[in-house]
Amino acid sequence: MNDSLFGSQAMETPASLASALAPAAQPGHFDELRGAARAVPATRPTAPAPSMGTATGALLHDAALPPAAPPPDATAGTGASPPANQASPAPTSTDKPPLTPSWSRFFEHLGAGGFSDLPRRALSLERQIRDNGVTYNVYADADGPQRPWSLDLFPLIISPESWKQIEAGVLQRVRVLDRVMADVYGPQQLLAEGLLPPALVRGHPGYLRPLHGVKPPGDTWLHITAFDLARGPDGNWWVVSQRTQAPSGLGYLLENRLAISRQFPQAFEELQVQRLAATYSAMMEGLQRMCPAGQPPHIALLTPGPYNETYFEHAYLARYLGVTLVEGSDLTVRDQRLYLKTLQGLRPVHGLIKRLDDQYLDPLELRPDSTLGVPGLLQAIRAGNVLVANMPGSAFLESPALLGFLPALARRLIGEKLQLPALPTWWCGERAALESALPQLSEAAIKPTYPGYDARASFEAVLGSQMGRRELDEWAGRIVRQGDEHTLQSYLPLSQMPTWAQDAQGTGRIAPRAMLLRVFAVSDGAQSWRVLPGGLARLAGSNAQIASMQRGGSSADVWVQTHGEVDRTTLLQPHATPASLARHRAPVTSRAAENMFWLGRYTERAENAVRLARLTLDLLGGEDQSSRALLTWLHHEAQRNALIPPAVPVGTKSRRVFERALIAELGNVKSGGSVGYNLSSVRHAAAAVRERLSQDHWNQIVRAEAEFLRRTAEQVGETHEGSYAASAALRSLEAASAALAAMTGAQTDRMTRDDAWRLLSIGRHIERLAFLSSALAAGFRTGAVHEVSGFEAVVGLFDSTITFHARYQQRRDVATLVDLLVLDGDNPRSLAWVTQTLRGRIAKLAGSAPGKLTALSYELPDPASWTLENLCDPGPEGNYPALIALFATSETAAYHVSDAIGTRYFTLTSESLRSVGA
Repeated sequence: MNDSLFGSQAMETPASLASALAPAAQPGHFDELRGAARAVPATRPTAPAPSMGTATGALLHDAALPPAAPPPDATAGTGASPPANQASPAPTSTDKPPLTPSWSRFFEHLGAGGFSDLPRRALSLERQIRDNGVTYNVYADADGPQRPWSLDLFPLIISPESWKQIEAGVLQRVRVLDRVMADVYGPQQLLAEGLLPPALVRGHPGYLRPLHGVKPPGDTWLHITAFDLARGPDGNWWVVSQRTQAPSGLGYLLENRLAISRQFPQAFEELQVQRLAATYSAMMEGLQRMCPAGQPPHIALLTPGPYNETYFEHAYLARYLGVTLVEGSDLTVRDQRLYLKTLQGLRPVHGLIKRLDDQYLDPLELRPDSTLGVPGLLQAIRAGNVLVANMPGSAFLESPALLGFLPALARRLIGEKLQLPALPTWWCGERAALESALPQLSEAAIKPTYPGYDARASFEAVLGSQMGRRELDEWAGRIVRQGDEHTLQSYLPLSQMPTWAQDAQGTGRIAPRAMLLRVFAVSDGAQSWRVLPGGLARLAGSNAQIASMQRGGSSADVWVQTHGEVDRTTLLQPHATPASLARHRAPVTSRAAENMFWLGRYTERAENAVRLARLTLDLLGGEDQSSRALLTWLHHEAQRNALIPPAVPVGTKSRRVFERALIAELGNVKSGGSVGYNLSSVRHAAAAVRERLSQDHWNQIVRAEAEFLRRTAEQVGETHEGSYAASAALRSLEAASAALAAMTGAQTDRMTRDDAWRLLSIGRHIERLAFLSSALAAGFRTGAVHEVSGFEAVVGLFDSTITFHARYQQRRDVATLVDLLVLDGDNPRSLAWVTQTLRGRIAKLAGSAPGKLTALSYELPDPASWTLENLCDPGPEGNYPALIALFATSETAAYHVSDAIGTRYFTLTSESLRSVGA
């Protein structure tokens, strides 16, 4: 077997490689990896006597099940003793296991650094995954940190001969499964002939009666199907499970391929590894051809949202395929047609790649409590107006019990014998299968027939060999009472592949880990499929047989070798001519628009909070602490922006209490105005539109929040008083200020000026207008602007100190303040500049001709009507009535415009969007 690292070929092991193998060469570790000849067990699993509920199946899938305890002389990864006539002494640290040709060539082309460079490459790979923001959330926790994707340094190398077996078997199985769905939702002859028991179809909670009689576009039910495969002790591959609802991995395996091929570019070329792009391209072309109406058709990818554990993959895959990433709230059904809610109105959707389990798709006809789906979606499907990949209703195909019926179904539907074997499986809903399986209970695995459905007896799979006699008797009683709820399967431990293990000191070695291979069959046209030449290898933890990402496992790239030409197809189109070029603008969904809007607002709020907190701490620790007006103004602004709790006394009464309260609240993510809360809100808003942000921008956001919260957490419980605590807080705020400057730079200079960006900018400027208007008004009310320290503080809050002193020298009066902070059209923090920019962005968003404003723009005050003489008139009471009125008007207008934008663009309640043409 040439797919494993070690084979029977007599090849010399490089000295550096041997030294790395020595620490891991414990008894049994590499016996299975040497090749199939040494790993054939004395007793191979064989299919039982023909029975409607028995056939080859498998226990191993995402469930966490321990391996069966091997005998003392068992070969690693098989749990079976070698034949008596094949003694297989375990290797010692002095053994030099030979390499297979593929792995020999892999190590020969490591590059100039050779084997000794592997520790550096491992660190480089880890850094690349982290920098690319590749994550997998073990549990969808909105407040928890995202877990970096775990990727091993070594790929799984599959020979052309092994891949030929896999490809033929997978293509065969997807054809059978597709025809099973066509029959179950059509004539139901398989049920009538007794080839499928009704309990596994009509009795399955995932069988969707509303779709009976529906014929999908292209008569194709399954467009993306995943099969989990395990390598048996004889070197052959066994089907473990099948995923048909919303199989994951197509995006992660792309990232794996990019990362690992970058680490080993020479070996990747030398081994003639087949490329992936051609299959993705064929899949998209096939979907486009089968989509009903629409030229070109509009295809979207439906995701549960950013809190789903595989959301990174959804965003990554949507960007790679060039489709729109949508959530259920982005879509609506009108007149039995599916539409995307965009800023410009409703846009037809002709195809939907779903990453959502069927039961959540339509709250009108399926789960009424689902907030992830689209009301009326099944109606649009029945009308034939939208292609959904995969068609809803395939959940019953994922039942482990169905594996036992597939051999007979294959003979009936396609007239062929299944080529990929599996372990014996018994569905206990049949008396004959129950009687046959119960005596083997102590050596089998017990699995739920309907996993994941609360309405049926769903439970964690258990292994009989790990239970005592009393537990086995209890399970036997349950199975007898509820036979149809239970499926029994024989168990075979997973085979192993070589991985790179590295400790904290950078010392590395090769170690075996249990492996499960997921491969994908994708539709490239009506009733036509191809197998993606690669896959996603899932690795169990060390000394474990659990290959599950949900249980903390890791992954490996899969290199499929070819004897022929490597397909170098790319999704780029180098032969397109300028005449055929049409500019395509990705639609901006209402949900994405709203999140971009709030991303802008929270970014500006975070900047304002950081600037105000820094200014306050600087002034509280400064030499001039006697200004009552200044302390009153600082307290007012801190309270208004929720930087301190409401009960904190003003600084004139207790300056230290004020200071300590401010420092204590900086990292409080529960407080609606703290710096920590605003940085967390920035990340949440950004996560919802991650596909629109550059990787650098996203990394800046994540790092800014994590670093600030880390710094502030370290300050909690400090016993130091006074200047030490303030100095530590100021350092944290300075770092946050620099990070926010990088964020706003990315927003300003590295984003396309489309409607999504305009809403981000509008959100920022609405927040800035309200904040600055309020701060100026409070400065005049408290009298702070009439004192030197207060005057300087107001100018500093507007980030205009250098400009002010360069322009006005030592003048500090109302006229200079108004000229710079209110009227200056070149100062990005003056009210005139902010207001004028807002008016222009709103007009551009509405599609107005350049220079013309919409009615909403006129809600904002017009800077052209402001004059220095009028605004600087103190009035009879010396309270500058025109200026105070302008501040109030500006703040009120900012919030009014915010509400109007939400109504017009996010909720789609304006009159212009209430009717949709056919």
